[in-house]
Amino acid sequence: MVRTSHNITRHELIGLEIEVVGASNKSLEGKRGTIIDETRNTLTIREGGKEAKLLKAAIVFETKLGGEKVRVEGKEIIGRPEDRAKR
Repeated sequence: MVRTSHNITRHELIGLEIEVVGASNKSLEGKRGTIIDETRNTLTIREGGKEAKLLKAAIVFETKLGGEKVRVEGKEIIGRPEDRAKR
């Protein structure tokens, strides 16, 4: 199944380029990177040569899929990727 703006919350996120556009901690806004790992509650991104862990519940991020910008509320993706696919 292809990732689209309608089903992104049910897919694996590793490999996506993201930008944090909203966060409870304003210093996280504007962070960009590639998702390299995902746990139940966090996303790890590689930004330049550094890694940063982001709490899913505390962020809103954007990514591009098929040329379209997609906004994802971190609260919608809490849970392990394999469990989200079953929802």
